[in-house]
Amino acid sequence: MPTVAADRLRAIARELLVAAGAPVEEAAIVAKHCVAANLAGHDSHGVIMIPTYIERVGAGHIVPGAPWTITQESPATTVIDGHWGFGYVVTEKAMRLTIDKARHHNVAAATVFRQGHIGRLASYPLMAVKAGMIGLITADSGRSPKAVAPFGGREARLGTNPLSIAVPSDLDGPLYLDMATSAVAAGKVALAAARGETVPDGWIVDAEGRPTTDPRKHRQGGALLPLGASEGYKGYGLAVMVEILCGLLTGLGFGVEPSGRHNDGCFLAVFNVEAFRPLAAFKREVAEFARYLKATPPSDGSPGVFYPGELEYRREAERQRTGIAVEEATWEKLRVLAAKHGLAARLELD
Repeated sequence: MPTVAADRLRAIARELLVAAGAPVEEAAIVAKHCVAANLAGHDSHGVIMIPTYIERVGAGHIVPGAPWTITQESPATTVIDGHWGFGYVVTEKAMRLTIDKARHHNVAAATVFRQGHIGRLASYPLMAVKAGMIGLITADSGRSPKAVAPFGGREARLGTNPLSIAVPSDLDGPLYLDMATSAVAAGKVALAAARGETVPDGWIVDAEGRPTTDPRKHRQGGALLPLGASEGYKGYGLAVMVEILCGLLTGLGFGVEPSGRHNDGCFLAVFNVEAFRPLAAFKREVAEFARYLKATPPSDGSPGVFYPGELEYRREAERQRTGIAVEEATWEKLRVLAAKHGLAARLELD
């Protein structure tokens, strides 16, 4: 696999999106979020998604430069229509507004509907952390095709329905949770298929409901399983709650509509720490708590305890130094797109 510096990868993604019709500012936001996912080690939400976004722009499923409108509002709440714009652009703006409302009213929340894929969720609550606040986001894919079977079933009826919470602290790296409510994010299965790899037991079933380690079976009528393996009812229950917050509360609905258009709905909330206790004391104690957890003697064969988000922080520092490995299948798609738009030489992809 080629290894590419983060700055160069951002430039490639940005230029390809602009060539596909995205305004420069929007292309930069999408590229920033995708490469941030690569840096954190979430390659399933990284530049592997750029060809998909360009395809959706061509199909009219993503509308570059779409308006961003508030359909309902109170001092502490907002309902936002993204008009099928890039999800990164729509949700980043929604989070900025929610942070501003929490700054004035201590707690704020928003729902967003009709937008494209919003990528790695942690990006948004981490914006709240920079403002000294706790951020939360959940997301689902509205009525676009589903990937996850309900616990006890074999047919996909749910999205991967992720959630993320980030908390301010005095740690070197951010402390946050970012997880799918399925056994794994669908993108990780697609990534394994692109790399010709197998996946672990417990991730997917085939079209007949049989466990499989072949990631290609997911696209052949199979389904992801809920988080929790034999205790998968827990992941299933979380997925149902996310679907209600992001599909029903937003008005997107449930089930699948025929067009196949990806329509991420999300619910976000921000909590001003200063409304509950002094921020400096809170950040100090969160760091002390994390160090207390890390001081636990490691179990047999374990490298030790990490606080949530620590591995991603370490991986980002490493990849900033050494570059990002891009699977050959994705690199070839980027080369084809560059050639199509006459950018191959400029982007050094010829």
